[in-house]
Amino acid sequence: MAVYNFSAGPAMLPVEVMKQAQEEFCNYGNSGCGILELSHRGKLFEPVIRRAEANVKELLGLSDDYAVLFVQGGASMQFAMLAMNFLNGGTADYADTGVWSAKAAKEAARFGKVNLVCSSKESKYNHIPAFDTWKTTEGAAYLHITSNNTVAGTQYQAFPETKVPMIADMSSDIMSRVFDPNKFAMIYAGAQKNLGPSGVALVILRKDLAERATAAVPTMLNYNTYIADGSMFNTPPTFAIYILALVTDYFKKLGGIAAIEKINNAKAAKLYGFLDSSDFYKTPVVKEDRSRMNVVFRTPSEELDALFVKKAAEENLTSLKGHRLVGGCRASIYNAMPMAGVDALIDFMKDFERANG
Repeated sequence: MAVYNFSAGPAMLPVEVMKQAQEEFCNYGNSGCGILELSHRGKLFEPVIRRAEANVKELLGLSDDYAVLFVQGGASMQFAMLAMNFLNGGTADYADTGVWSAKAAKEAARFGKVNLVCSSKESKYNHIPAFDTWKTTEGAAYLHITSNNTVAGTQYQAFPETKVPMIADMSSDIMSRVFDPNKFAMIYAGAQKNLGPSGVALVILRKDLAERATAAVPTMLNYNTYIADGSMFNTPPTFAIYILALVTDYFKKLGGIAAIEKINNAKAAKLYGFLDSSDFYKTPVVKEDRSRMNVVFRTPSEELDALFVKKAAEENLTSLKGHRLVGGCRASIYNAMPMAGVDALIDFMKDFERANG
């Protein structure tokens, strides 16, 4: 029986990608060595990182105004790194829509003033505040948003219009749907949800914004270092970049982001449709702001939540426990989750409701 991993990250990868990586693990490109053993400066790895970069540009439709960078440290390091480069003692606007956006704002406050344009914290982050209620700063250094909130299960269904550079943490919904990248001066994403394994953050940066960084920014925390050396100033996370290249190859085979979005919409619609039809399961998220990546829900009690997670794991439906800060249950249905996984989850949910309702 197949195992369906509903983890919020590190998350499941496409089976085709895992099999290819397995086949090449000990002998990449007939070199007699695995990709983990090959020099990042060698003739076999350099085409891998360049292919990963080209795939990202093609899939997202990026112009030459943008640089595609691969940075160690994950999205959490970007919280501080972007502020070090772009805040320069000024004021930055942050939309507080979840745990990770709050963490990003906290890090930025070390380097300048942070203005929270909105916050849904008091309602336990169950919605995205309406854009016309946001209190923005005239001439802010940038506006930061988190496009999808993995803990709370909310997602922007549209993006705000802004006169200042907009920066988005897209860690949990990057390449899951079509959007206009030209709205953003910077996009960053930890790879471990939709793009690959943990260990690398994808950074998409408009080159003119990078010019704001001052000489005081340390070399390895300055985006210009990565732009100038093609993310190869030091040894990059080679294996993580290799898997990202394979994953984006796979996305292209599927037909690109539009094809992926169609599949994701169908998966989310089916799961939310079942939740809405049930009196046993409840989701706290405002309907119009529901995430298509992280579906959060609860049974009638915490005891049943725990039993649900335990029994689901026995049926090879794993990692359904909600985030430790909020409890409940959470099904992360990223790009690699097949419809068969959603169907198996719904079948189990029906059985569990009949046995415990």
